[in-house]
Amino acid sequence: MDTEPSQSMIEPGRLALTTGTDVNGWKRWVPGLQTIRHYKASWLTKDIAAGLVLATMLVPVGIAYAEASGVPGIHGLYATIIPLLVYALFGPSRIMVLGPDSSLAAIILAVVLPLSLGDPSKAIALAGMMAIVSGVACILMGVFRLGFITELLSKPIRYGYMNGIALTVLISQLPKLFGFSIESEGPGRDVYQIAISIMEGKTNLIALAIGLGTLVIILLLKKYKRIPTILLAVVGATIIVGVFGLNETAGIKVLGALPEGLPSFTLPFIQLADLQQVIIGGCAVALVSFADTSVLSRTYAAKTRTYVNPNQEMIGLGAANLASGFFQGFPISSSSSRTPVAEASGARTQLTGVVGAISVALLLLFAPDLLKNLPTSALAAVVITAAIGLFEVSDLRRIYRIQNWEFWLSIVCFLGVAVLGAIPGIGLAILLAIIEFLWDGWRPHYAVLGRVEGIRGFHDIKRYPHARLVPGMVLFRWDAPLFFANAELFQEKILTAVASSPTPVKRIIVAAEPVTSVDVTSADVIAHLKKTLTESKIELHFAEMKDPVKDKLKRFELFELLGPNIFHPTIGAAVDDYVEKFAIDWEP
Repeated sequence: MDTEPSQSMIEPGRLALTTGTDVNGWKRWVPGLQTIRHYKASWLTKDIAAGLVLATMLVPVGIAYAEASGVPGIHGLYATIIPLLVYALFGPSRIMVLGPDSSLAAIILAVVLPLSLGDPSKAIALAGMMAIVSGVACILMGVFRLGFITELLSKPIRYGYMNGIALTVLISQLPKLFGFSIESEGPGRDVYQIAISIMEGKTNLIALAIGLGTLVIILLLKKYKRIPTILLAVVGATIIVGVFGLNETAGIKVLGALPEGLPSFTLPFIQLADLQQVIIGGCAVALVSFADTSVLSRTYAAKTRTYVNPNQEMIGLGAANLASGFFQGFPISSSSSRTPVAEASGARTQLTGVVGAISVALLLLFAPDLLKNLPTSALAAVVITAAIGLFEVSDLRRIYRIQNWEFWLSIVCFLGVAVLGAIPGIGLAILLAIIEFLWDGWRPHYAVLGRVEGIRGFHDIKRYPHARLVPGMVLFRWDAPLFFANAELFQEKILTAVASSPTPVKRIIVAAEPVTSVDVTSADVIAHLKKTLTESKIELHFAEMKDPVKDKLKRFELFELLGPNIFHPTIGAAVDDYVEKFAIDWEP
């Protein structure tokens, strides 16, 4: 299937959103209005049916991820209802489902748990403020068109931090699965405490049996996309606990009755001393949630043959997080488990999410006691299943085979999250991404070019040792932008190429087609190189330099220094100019 749809395949009202054209004025910021204007009656039954199916998954997953994030389960439903409604207005993706997500649980928990000190109301305020910080960060990045930021994280680094988060989430749920509790002190120490608790006989075997049974059912039936697997497993566990009264006779911890009613508008007040951690955590959430959302959004945009603007996606995600924070929720992201359910159930538009949100709201209004016997070990099993799905192993094997050092980079990120915790680990991942980016530009590929018999053009003499060199000329190619980190290396390698030439050099030609940019530092280095070469009676010329790069050289006042006739449109033209000027006996 083609991933680039033709314009005729694009839904009406979507083109302005994806190209950034101001066709609809302010309406382009609210894609939901465009969907309503062009909604087809034939979609209605499919959207409603898909929304009802989706609701069966939203409830247990929302509660489970809330517990995993360190806040009461009811707030997982609050963080489901409001964001779905808001994203339906502001989100550009046709069928994306937003809500509490396992990839964020470890980050939220890392902030909420140590700061709340077991106080649920404080935990809710902290998580709510994290959602607001995340929402503001996403909206600002979308408005200022910074959607490309997440592309700075390479695939191995993303795999590393997601694998670390998956392990952190999994470890955090093990005590609930075994039916006891511990004081969390980080993934490494938690494993030790869990092991000690098991050896001391603190395991509730009935809770463990229920949790493992739930886990097995979900994993076995997971491949059947149309079956509400999680709902069936959770309902089964709830019925067993309720019928046999296990919460009283066996000490099984249960969810309890949910508060009746809908979320209300609330300002999450936190202490000033906690603000720094909340801001750091909120920004980490913004980065992770948008990275996940952008990947999932692009995937389903290709499936549905619609374009999705990453900047508008950021605004939609930010608006949903902002609303979640003000309505007693916590940070949310796209869901890689619920979105496929919506798609497989026939969802056509965001009305599916609206129907799902309304269904959850009706549950809170009219049946808050329905899930009071839901065992926490079953909820732990739901989260563990999601955490298992986050692990990426198979593609890492491929990366290990084809690019060994990037595999180990991924492992370092994984260990950073697993050992240091979610937020320091994410910081480490970003730092490694920046170092990786700078390293690639700092030590780029370069080559001296020569003529190879039987092959058109000029080629790297390291690959073709028998290539012919033009007497008295060095043809040098630099395969990267020129900037402060590699400018000195550029000069050094050119001077080395000159010194290594088998004949006295009269001219060096820089094949500059791969050079996409220059900065002030590199411009000054070029000026110094020009002076050094001139003193040795060597000319400096450039071939195939892009016009935007030339414009920068003009702005940096280098054109007069370099001379007007040193730029050539092609390498061939530059070589011909040299051969003609110096009357070189050279047959191409």
